[in-house]
Amino acid sequence: MEKLGLGPEILLRENPELIYARLTGFGQTGTYAKSAGHDINYLALSGVLSRLGRKDENPYAPLNLLADFAGGGVLCAMGIIMALYERTRSSKGQVIDASMVEGTAYLSSFLWKSGILGIWNRPRGENLLDSGAPFYETYKTSDGKFMAVGSIEPQFYEQLIKGLGLDSSKLPSQFSISDWPEMKKLFADVFSQKTQAEWCRIFDGTDACVTPVLSIEDAASHLHNKERGSFIKNDQEEISPRPSPLLSRTPATPSLRRDPYIGEHTEEILLEYGFTKEEIAKLHSDKLIEISYPKAKL
Repeated sequence: MEKLGLGPEILLRENPELIYARLTGFGQTGTYAKSAGHDINYLALSGVLSRLGRKDENPYAPLNLLADFAGGGVLCAMGIIMALYERTRSSKGQVIDASMVEGTAYLSSFLWKSGILGIWNRPRGENLLDSGAPFYETYKTSDGKFMAVGSIEPQFYEQLIKGLGLDSSKLPSQFSISDWPEMKKLFADVFSQKTQAEWCRIFDGTDACVTPVLSIEDAASHLHNKERGSFIKNDQEEISPRPSPLLSRTPATPSLRRDPYIGEHTEEILLEYGFTKEEIAKLHSDKLIEISYPKAKL
């Protein structure tokens, strides 16, 4: 937009009620404002990346989900909703400065706010929720798949121990941190003796907080997800998650058509807004817009 000379200063003069969102990695001001970056860089600068990873390993980024999509896209959308609500009172628009660094940090406020509780007072990979605890971890099964364990509360932990066929009277206290490394080895050994399906039969229907780690391909076919219709299939037989959250009165009606290609409808939309084909061609040659056409299936 701003490459086209359509910055907020110009557009807000034309329409004072306009809401203009600027979504960038480092924000509109500051030393890094004009610097290039990717999700991992924004995650690093937010402080959150330093907490992600296992003991004695480098910090690792959870794909590009935290900064790009959660701290960036979701919080930018929230900012737009906030501005829309405020406009109902003031009848004025405003500019939204959505920084992926700040969005990621804010989304992760729990890391800062829970510091006083002692949850994160040990090195990375040795704490309650970062793979340090044996009861909050993933374990490999005999068929090369995995089970996820989140048995934090004592009543859930008790059911975990029962499902594993262990005797709690012969085990150290659940929160004996010095025993966690050996307990992880014990749990790993037990989990390795059965397949994922066998463990599911043991833990399904319990409150042990133990679930299978499903592949993207398998998630859509899991009984629970099928019952809720959590995934949909488009006219190209491609599977994707259903829109969420689900509203009771006005639920989303997802399109079952394939996703458009980048630039597939650029010319169509600009023509609708009054641009000529010559103007569109000039914008394309100047690399200000992208145009692509679906290839016919012969």
